[in-house]
Amino acid sequence: MNKIYPSADAALKGVVADGQTLAVGGFGLCGIPEALIDALKDSGVQNLTVISNNAGVDGFGLGKLLETRQIKKMIASYVGENKEFERQYLAGELALEFTPQGTLAEKLRAGGAGIPAFFTKTGVGTQVAEGKELREFGGETYVMEHSLVPDVALVKADVADKAGNLRFRLTARNFNPAAAMAGKVCIVEVEKIVEVGELAPDDIHLPGIYVHRLVLNATPEKRIEKRTVSASVDAAAAKVEAQTAIAQAAAAGSESAVKAVNKKEGA
Repeated sequence: MNKIYPSADAALKGVVADGQTLAVGGFGLCGIPEALIDALKDSGVQNLTVISNNAGVDGFGLGKLLETRQIKKMIASYVGENKEFERQYLAGELALEFTPQGTLAEKLRAGGAGIPAFFTKTGVGTQVAEGKELREFGGETYVMEHSLVPDVALVKADVADKAGNLRFRLTARNFNPAAAMAGKVCIVEVEKIVEVGELAPDDIHLPGIYVHRLVLNATPEKRIEKRTVSASVDAAAAKVEAQTAIAQAAAAGSESAVKAVNKKEGA
């Protein structure tokens, strides 16, 4: 069975439709299926319920689908850096089911494992537990949470073999394996596709039985959500730069150049 599709548009064709529930991997902008999200936007499907830790940022990731009003409901753990997400929710234009982060991950994992519901202490005594079944175990109160089984899962992995076995890269693994397991149909965007057998068994994070379609995106943008550089880092970098310049000037035998760099460093 050939799981490889020539483009993200082709991978979504015949699968996505209006009114579906989709799980989308990623945490902030880390490990998001960029090409699949763009293709989903271009498909024009409407009234989607999207399960994801958050909704990207304004103008990127799932933020693009919020701008086009293709999402009617988010099941997420936080709003994050997305101002449009916040605006739509506060204006009553977007339904939102806030879910504790660990509970959200377990809802997806349980869905993929065929477990319809589970009990957790998280949220007991808060709005999270309102309207849900409570039960006592060992003298403690727990709330029942239903698992999630989305129609489609859109996932990002680092490497796949042609059978769909996946390897994720570092923290980009985040929600991706759980989303992949839960989806009735799983479509995966990868940066590299190799032959079956090239991935060592211990290097496979998710077996290909969960994966239905693969699409190659070798050069994703991988935008950083928020870049922060401290003043101490800037100062250290400047010192290293000055020391490098001194060494280069000394190697060239330019006494005047060395003096000029030393003067600049002292300033």
